[in-house]
Amino acid sequence: MAHVDVAVIGGGQAGLAVAHALRQQGLQPVVLEASERTAGSWPHYYDSLTLFSPAGYSSLPGLPFDGDPDRYPHRDEVVAYLLRYADHLDAEVRVRTHVREVRADDGGFALTLEGGDRLSAGGVVAASGTFGRPHRPALPGLEGFTGTVMHAADYRAPEPFAGQRVVVAGAGNSAVQIAAELAAHARVTLATRHSVRFARQRTLGRDLHWWFTRTGLDTLPVGRFLRTAPTQPVIDDGRYRTAVASGAPDRRPVFTHAEGRKVTWADGGTEEVDTVVLATGYRPDLGYLTALGALDEHGHPHHREGVSPTHPGLTYVGLDWQRSLSSNSLRGVGRDAARVARHLAAHLRRH
Repeated sequence: MAHVDVAVIGGGQAGLAVAHALRQQGLQPVVLEASERTAGSWPHYYDSLTLFSPAGYSSLPGLPFDGDPDRYPHRDEVVAYLLRYADHLDAEVRVRTHVREVRADDGGFALTLEGGDRLSAGGVVAASGTFGRPHRPALPGLEGFTGTVMHAADYRAPEPFAGQRVVVAGAGNSAVQIAAELAAHARVTLATRHSVRFARQRTLGRDLHWWFTRTGLDTLPVGRFLRTAPTQPVIDDGRYRTAVASGAPDRRPVFTHAEGRKVTWADGGTEEVDTVVLATGYRPDLGYLTALGALDEHGHPHHREGVSPTHPGLTYVGLDWQRSLSSNSLRGVGRDAARVARHLAAHLRRH
C-alpha cells in the first residue's frame, strides 16, 4: 500500500489552498479529486452565476486573480482560475480518484479508493465541500407533489421553464438570483420561512468585502461559538430588492400543503404548480468518514477550527464558519488552510 504524507480529499478551492499551505510547511501532499478537473463545484453551478466578491478579494494564496480587481468574476472565470492555480501548484494532483472510505490505521489512516486500491497517509484533510450533498428539507406535503421537484444544484438556465408556474424555495443568494432570472420567463414565487434580508453590495463607494476586511469582521474567529450558522443576507446591488418588490418574483410564506400538482398557500388559496426548485443549501459531503466515527448523527464533522478532537491527524478545510465568516470562500479559505497545515506539520513531526 503506497504511503503519502498527507492525503487531501477534494481538489476544489479548499483542497488546492491546503495543498499549497502544506508545501509551504515542507510536506508532500497528494490531492485526490473525484471529478476530471480541479475546479470543485464551480463548473456545476447555474450559468449566470457571478461572484459576490470582487476579483481583488477572490484569490487563493500565491496566485492573484487576474484582470480588473473591482469586477465580479463570472463562474467560468473562477473555473479557469482554479485550473490555472492547480497548474502552478507544486504538489501531486490525481483526478478521477474517488475516496470511498477512510479508516484509522497504525497511527495514521488507510484510504480505500473507488475500484479497491488503497493508500496510507500520515494525515488527512477533508476538503470535499458540500455540493455533492444538496439539502432537501421536508417541506409540507412535498412528498405528494407530482410536478417536478429539483434542487438548485441541478438548475442551469431559465429558458427550459418558459411559461411555467415555478416556486423557488429559499431565502439566500442563490434562491433570490435564480427566482429573479426565472421571472423573466415564467411566473415565479419565492417561498421563504421569513422575509428576505438584503445587504447592499456597495456602501459609500466601497464593496461590502472592503468593509468586512477593514472592520475585521471577515476574520473574526467566532465559528467555534456558533451552534448553527447564521442566515446570510442576500448581497444586492439593488436589482434583487427591486425585483421582489415589483412581484417578479413575488414573495410568500412557504406553502402549507402540496398534493398532486397543487400547492396550498398560507392564506388558503390553492393553485397548480409545474416546478418546485429547492434553493435550500448544502451539507458537508463527508460520507467517506462514516466508518472512522468522525461525524455526528447528521453527518456533520466533530472539529475545532478544522481540527478533529477525536482523530489526531484528521483535519478539515472549507467548512461553513469553520473559523470565521470567510472560511468557505475563495478569499478566506487560504487562512484556514494555513492554520491546518501548521497543525498537521507539527503532528507529523511528533509522530
